Amino acid sequence: MLLGAFAAFVVALNTQSVYWGLISGILAGLIIALIFGYLVIYLKTNQIVTGLGITLFGIGITSLLFRVIFGSTFPVVSEITSKTDIPYFSEIPYIRSIFSLHIITYISFALLPSAWWVLYKTNFGLNVRAVGENPIAADAHGVNVYRTRYVTLLIEGLLAGLGGAFLSICDLSFFVNNMTQGRGFIAIAIIMLSKWNPSRIFYGALLFGIFTSLTFGLQILGLNIPREFILMLPYIVIIVLLCVLARNTRLPGAFCKPYERE
Repeated sequence: MLLGAFAAFVVALNTQSVYWGLISGILAGLIIALIFGYLVIYLKTNQIVTGLGITLFGIGITSLLFRVIFGSTFPVVSEITSKTDIPYFSEIPYIRSIFSLHIITYISFALLPSAWWVLYKTNFGLNVRAVGENPIAADAHGVNVYRTRYVTLLIEGLLAGLGGAFLSICDLSFFVNNMTQGRGFIAIAIIMLSKWNPSRIFYGALLFGIFTSLTFGLQILGLNIPREFILMLPYIVIIVLLCVLARNTRLPGAFCKPYERE
């Protein structure tokens, strides 16, 4: 997400095109997914350690490149982000903002039923679930475990890069060090709590988004509450939910386990 956010910001700033920025963010996510896939699928490195290593690399390299390219300046991408109004609905008082969002936001809503349909109604989705639960059995039925995992990782990299690009050029219009603020780890927690079900993931992500928006609202109100505590609020909610619901979470059978074909 960080590399996607940085690549999108740099390209959008130089081209003044939000679309080229989004494409650059997606490409950055795909490149990192390719590297991660090569390390964990073919070299069979520890997935958690490798993931943490790439995360630290992303934080360090984006901070370094931003300092090298921009120095002490703080550039802002201006007048290229745009929202799409849904006719009639965007004119309704009080809720008009819901129907005046960026096109990527609407696409993300469409991805939810699409992800459910792919996972539960297609052969590819069946292969993905089989590879995650029992790759030996999947391989015995003719499923290419390595290719399935690689394709899944590429999809993840594409979406993560797009998410980072949206954050930097569509939502905030600027880039700062570690601007994702652990959103990737929150996404993992939401997925685990939702038991890998896309419809439940939507509600978990929506809950996190609501509390994130609440932090901005509380700061605007100027309440006598430490700013640090307000910013912690969404993460505290996730931690509480993890403590309450984690006992009911079931991990896939081959979760974080490299596959060695016999």
